[in-house]
Amino acid sequence: MRRVLTTLMILLVVLVAGLSALVLLVNPNDFRAYMVRQVETRSGYQLQLDGPLRWHVWPQLSILSGRMTLTAPGAQTPVVAADNMRLDVNLWPLLSHQLHVKQVMLKGAVIQLTPQSAAAPQKGAPVAPRENNLPQVEEDRGWSWDIASLQVADSVLVFQHDDDEQLTVRDIRLQMEQDSLHQAKLDFAGRINRNQRDLTLSFSAQVDARDYPHNLTAAIDNVKWQLQGGDVPTQGIEGEGHLQAQWQRAQQRLTLNDLSLRANDTALTGNGSVTFGNLPVWVLDLQFDSLNLDNLLPPEQTADNSGSPQQQGQAQNRLPRPVISTSLDTPQYNGLRSFTAQIGISAKSVRWRGMQFADVVGQFNNNAGLLSIPTLQGKMGNGLISLPGELDARSDTSRAIFQPKLDNVEIGTILKAFNYPIALTGSLSMAGDFSGPNIDAEDFRRHWQGEAHVDLKNSRMEGLNFQQLVQQAVARSSDVQAQENYDNATRLDSFSSDVSLDKGLMTFNDIQGSSPLLSLTGEGEMDLVKEQADTRFEVRVMEGWKGESDLIDFLKNTPVPLRVYGKWQTLNYSLQVDQLLRKHLQDEAKRRLNDWADRYKDRQSGKDVKKLLDKM
Repeated sequence: MRRVLTTLMILLVVLVAGLSALVLLVNPNDFRAYMVRQVETRSGYQLQLDGPLRWHVWPQLSILSGRMTLTAPGAQTPVVAADNMRLDVNLWPLLSHQLHVKQVMLKGAVIQLTPQSAAAPQKGAPVAPRENNLPQVEEDRGWSWDIASLQVADSVLVFQHDDDEQLTVRDIRLQMEQDSLHQAKLDFAGRINRNQRDLTLSFSAQVDARDYPHNLTAAIDNVKWQLQGGDVPTQGIEGEGHLQAQWQRAQQRLTLNDLSLRANDTALTGNGSVTFGNLPVWVLDLQFDSLNLDNLLPPEQTADNSGSPQQQGQAQNRLPRPVISTSLDTPQYNGLRSFTAQIGISAKSVRWRGMQFADVVGQFNNNAGLLSIPTLQGKMGNGLISLPGELDARSDTSRAIFQPKLDNVEIGTILKAFNYPIALTGSLSMAGDFSGPNIDAEDFRRHWQGEAHVDLKNSRMEGLNFQQLVQQAVARSSDVQAQENYDNATRLDSFSSDVSLDKGLMTFNDIQGSSPLLSLTGEGEMDLVKEQADTRFEVRVMEGWKGESDLIDFLKNTPVPLRVYGKWQTLNYSLQVDQLLRKHLQDEAKRRLNDWADRYKDRQSGKDVKKLLDKM
């Protein structure tokens, strides 16, 4: 054991002595001009090293430099600027005064991929043709990065495409290693802060760069992200996933395959591509096992004058979303003009505004601001819902047109989802045509227009029992008795109406409703902004009367005028029962006098009564 330790100590002393001799014999500054020349020869970039180079022996033999910059030919600003650079080198080539770099490590780097840092052609330089059909030589192929390993720590990436807004990635940690076949392994982590939103992103990738820059493929896995702040939901958005990516330089196309991502409780798979150019072309086919928009979209602001006191209190406690100053003058949906797209989606389950949908299918086609939605449909409970439409955002004033079709959909769920305080339930069927400037629930209340026909089955409206109102009013004004009914709601087996919407005012025409107890007709208006109603009905109560009499028979066959008006949550009503009963008595008196006059028509008194009745 003692001999082993002695041998190890001798080797350690020899190693330390050898490294010390190397440090004394080889000056790293002798390689400065060589490195600058090699970088310029291989890439055309200008490498500038500030300060002297020095050795760093432990734990890896390295050359340290001070501040360094790397500038593209003719560029205004450097592509890379770092406070410190470390070059890990091989030991044995140094004995023959050769420099073999194993790894480049940058710390505190600022990487700028902007128009100012891009290479600029020199004045008078020849311009290459756009299409080159000449055979490709070997020098045109392959990966131009010949360093086996690159490490970047505590650095910043600034990216800007043409005149678009800059995107800054901070706290970058990058580790890349490649073999002799130009197949690389990449590990990346960084943080993007923009518009008060903070995105933390990390991933690993296997990159095949044997045919770079013409083709580049990557298998990206262990993707993890977390998005917080701004108008993101309070709990934030976090997820993970993997995908396959391929870049084709000739077609300027990025293809995505085997896409699998998760965001909170939303999971999607699919594939797609984007072809870059003056107008990028997106093609996506996405499938969702579950899509929970309530956990991905910012919370909607409720109307100022809607909801219960508790709902209003909750709305007041919610902090308003931040307004980005750079977008104040941007037209609505302006981003749709900058690309074309064909996007198909399918989802087994979708949750939006508390509503649950199943088997959702959609097709979205955008043509530089003209978004058409030929298909958007799914199941909602026991019903079906379809929302085909179109959004034209090619001008500063956008316009949306939709043709909704609902079949057997629960109306109470829809009213609750859009914060309408109307206590109404039933199976709704509707076909309509509506248009407005923006696709927004509050904008629909105030600015949309359109027409529709609605049918409601098995409806129940809480708060007013039409049968009870009529029967109680009759009982107070006559000796007719009605069966007691303590249900504070109006039930109808069927209800139909033609509906028109004009900037918040919804008008109902040709109202028809029926049940075994009553039938009604009518018309009316509802103000969606002020949340007020004014409706006029003709109600016939056909059941629930006690006993048999001519008056009851008259009431079963005679419509009673009923007006319902006021705030949705505090509705008022008025009945014209007294006038109806008075008219009934007058008619009954006329009938009896007419019968008496007919019996005594030969007498003068009978003739006088007939004359009187004719004048009445």
